[in-house]
Amino acid sequence: MIVLKTISKSYGEVTAVKRVDLDVPGGCIYGIIGRSGAGKSSLLRVMSLLETPDTGEVYYNGQRVDTLRGKELLEQRRKMGMIFQNFNLLGSRNAAGNIAYPLEIAGLSRKQIDKRLDELLELVDIADKRKARLRELSGGQKQRVAIARALSANPEVLFCDEATSSLDPQTTRSILALIRDLQQRLKITVVLITHQMEVIREICHEVAVMDGGLIVERGKVASVFESPQALATREMLHV
Repeated sequence: MIVLKTISKSYGEVTAVKRVDLDVPGGCIYGIIGRSGAGKSSLLRVMSLLETPDTGEVYYNGQRVDTLRGKELLEQRRKMGMIFQNFNLLGSRNAAGNIAYPLEIAGLSRKQIDKRLDELLELVDIADKRKARLRELSGGQKQRVAIARALSANPEVLFCDEATSSLDPQTTRSILALIRDLQQRLKITVVLITHQMEVIREICHEVAVMDGGLIVERGKVASVFESPQALATREMLHV
C-alpha cells in the first residue's frame, strides 16, 4: 500500500527523519510510536504528502507520489484522510458544517452533501449532534466530527496524528474502538502516530518504533511487545 524508500527530512540544522525505509501493508492498522522528537510526526507529514522529503521516494500502490505536483497532487491527497490531536475544526461552523466543508470544496451539490452528511453522522454515531455548535460538544464528540470529515471523500488511507492524546482514558477507548470498527467496515488502511504504548496494544496490527529519526524496531505488535529488541522499545515498555 505505502512504501517509503530512504526517506530523510530536515528542518534547518535538525534532521528529523534519517534514511527511513518502511512498508505499510494495505488494509491494516499500522502504528508508528516514539517519544517526543523521535521524528514520527515528520515522517507522517511526508507519508501524507503534506511535505516533500529531502531525499528518498514515496509510493502508493506501486506509483511514486512524492514527485506529484498541481492537480495530480491534489487528486492523490483526496485519497487520504487526516485526524489530529487538537481536532482542527472550524469554530464558525456546527458539526455538520465542519463535516461538509471538504465536500463543498469538492463541488458537490447541496443534495449530494446532505445525503453524505446523513451517512457520515450515522457512521460515527453522532446523528443527534448534526446542528450542535463546537462549544456544545465533548472532546470525544469533536473527534468524531473530525473523523467523519476525514472520511467524507471515501479515502483509501486514514492518518491519525496523536488523535487520542488529549482525551481521557474512557473516551480514548471509545475512539480507538470506532477507528478499529471503521477500518474493518470500510476496508481502509490506517496509519496511527502515537507516543502511547496502550494505543498500539489496543488496535494496531503492526508497529514501527522510532528513535532519533530512525526506525529502530518493527514487526507484528504481539511479537514486538513480547520480545522487544531496541532500547527505545524496552524503555517505553518499562522492561
